[in-house]
Amino acid sequence: MKSVTLFSLLLTVIVLFSSCGTNKTNSQSDNSQTKTEKKMGLTNKQKAVALLESLQTGAKEPVAYINAEKYTQHNLAVGDGLEGFGAVLANAPEGGFKAKVIRAFEDGDFVFTHTEYDFFGPKAGFDIFRFENGLIVEHWDNLADITPPNPSGRTQLDGATDITDTDKTTANKELVKGFVNDILMGGAPDKITDYVSTETYHQHNSAVADGLDGLGAALKYFAENGLVMEYDKVHKVLGEGNFVLTASEGKFGKGDHVAYYDLFRIEGGKIVEHWDVIQNIPAKSEWKNQNGKF
Repeated sequence: MKSVTLFSLLLTVIVLFSSCGTNKTNSQSDNSQTKTEKKMGLTNKQKAVALLESLQTGAKEPVAYINAEKYTQHNLAVGDGLEGFGAVLANAPEGGFKAKVIRAFEDGDFVFTHTEYDFFGPKAGFDIFRFENGLIVEHWDNLADITPPNPSGRTQLDGATDITDTDKTTANKELVKGFVNDILMGGAPDKITDYVSTETYHQHNSAVADGLDGLGAALKYFAENGLVMEYDKVHKVLGEGNFVLTASEGKFGKGDHVAYYDLFRIEGGKIVEHWDVIQNIPAKSEWKNQNGKF
């Protein structure tokens, strides 16, 4: 599928906007069966959140939610398997890591989270976990440095958190798939108002203001400065209710190979809020595992 052309998307946004107006750790027990029952009684979402927050609390129990015999790591700066996870913990800076899960969602065997980290510096991050038989067997993530609020005063992590419309998960995932194909990949950029609300569009990208006018201004800056924003392939679309996350691959800025993680909130059949993390994909010679970013 082709990548979006910034100039054509910019023109579409400007024209359409003008026509629309500014419109926990369990206590120890000698009974291993009881411990297992307690562990398996948690939802996969609760297990993923507990594992992330154990980076800060130091709780040992959540490590048991990882399948030690089958754990595939896609963070390219971390070694594969449970050993790689342990090596990260062993190299924690003085004072340790901090992790505060802001949003957590579950879609079948997948859990995805939006987290505020202090992980070798303040960061915003998305994590995706895949479960089999109640244990984590695979992990993906995307991290970016925390930056000042955007022109509309929004941060990378604030905004709505309540999960609603769980009966519309499938429809909302289809809406976002269409948005990525038609708008981000440039299939039909003139259809942008079929997907994005012209009345309410809260933007959490650090450099972009709210609304279609904010998007248009950002795209104009990119076009005038010879920068690119290309989405070449969508690897995952996950959702729960009114929230949908996409994990995509493409090019950004001066053509850097990047991973795009985009979180969308949908209301009334339109996208009304957006968060993202864009991370460079290092050269393969720098990878600490060979599983690939996606």
